[in-house]
Amino acid sequence: MNKHERIAELAKNFSGEGVDPRYVGYFVLFNEQKFYEAHDILEDLWLPDRHGVNGSFYKGLIQLAGAFVHLQKQRLRPSAALFKLARTNLEKYPALHEKLNLAAVQQLIAGWLRQLENDEFTVNPLTAVNVPQLGLQR
Repeated sequence: MNKHERIAELAKNFSGEGVDPRYVGYFVLFNEQKFYEAHDILEDLWLPDRHGVNGSFYKGLIQLAGAFVHLQKQRLRPSAALFKLARTNLEKYPALHEKLNLAAVQQLIAGWLRQLENDEFTVNPLTAVNVPQLGLQR
């Protein structure tokens, strides 16, 4: 089974009214701290249309998940770099886009960057009690 087939099989576990199951799956997996899997499932949606209207939007969310993958691996500076790339890609969209409160996401990014920079990249802010959560608007 190739990667796309594995993602399609995984996406069957997620549903949302009028929303691609891979998009819904991103948030479920992200909130379960399965950041690599969240990255993978959304990348499957992004790749065929990466130059489309939502190309930078999906890319920013993929980079956000990637930032947390780096935190899980104790790579603090690469994490900060991905937070900044995510911020840049997501700021191209309105405050509410594709049922996601991007203003809140930008605040989340700013908070994690602040924690990393305030500790001069010596302390990983990702802990068992300090975990990010994202959710779609109804």
